[in-house]
Amino acid sequence: MSGRGDEAARDRLVVTARAVAARSLTHGSTGNVSVRAGEHILVTPTGSSLATVRAGELSVIDADGAHVSGPRPSKEAFLHAAVLRARPGAGAVVHAHSPHAAAVSCLAQVDRADVLPPLTAYYAMRVVSLPMLPYFAPGDSRMASAVEAAALEHATLLLSNHGPVVAAADPERALEAAEEIEETARLFLLLRGAPTRPLTEAQRGALRPASP
Repeated sequence: MSGRGDEAARDRLVVTARAVAARSLTHGSTGNVSVRAGEHILVTPTGSSLATVRAGELSVIDADGAHVSGPRPSKEAFLHAAVLRARPGAGAVVHAHSPHAAAVSCLAQVDRADVLPPLTAYYAMRVVSLPMLPYFAPGDSRMASAVEAAALEHATLLLSNHGPVVAAADPERALEAAEEIEETARLFLLLRGAPTRPLTEAQRGALRPASP
């Protein structure tokens, strides 16, 4: 892969990866970001920190998640490939390990079909719904089929005892949705045990974004 399109995709991925780290949506070498680049997918490499990854260090995989070139990809690269196969209109995926969303993913008594209530208009605008998938160990290839099936209907997912996965038309919008999930998860935890007044279905529906 080469050319201006590839360079631009690499630059956008790096900017997004740095923002994920700067906004404390991940830590250490956790979390990964991907963007479509022609017939291939650029993804952050294994063991890399999103705070320091550089454009020349990105991995290239195909639509099936197979390594094409560059450094060895994240062990969760297949997850990105699965989401992008399921959502042909999406151009990027952000997988974060944001602390409040991860905390919600560990709770037993939540609505697994839609984990977070629409507490704010911004959540309703950026996140249609957030189903929680069963637990899989990081890198477990069985996660691919579960994620792909869920992503056919949902652009945002929460992996049990793990963290959120967000697909969007571009990396900037994927980042915005991932950040909105984290902020709403924080509010949800702050309000646990207190009566809440989430948006009604009509109010939520009026703000619903078009799915990528």
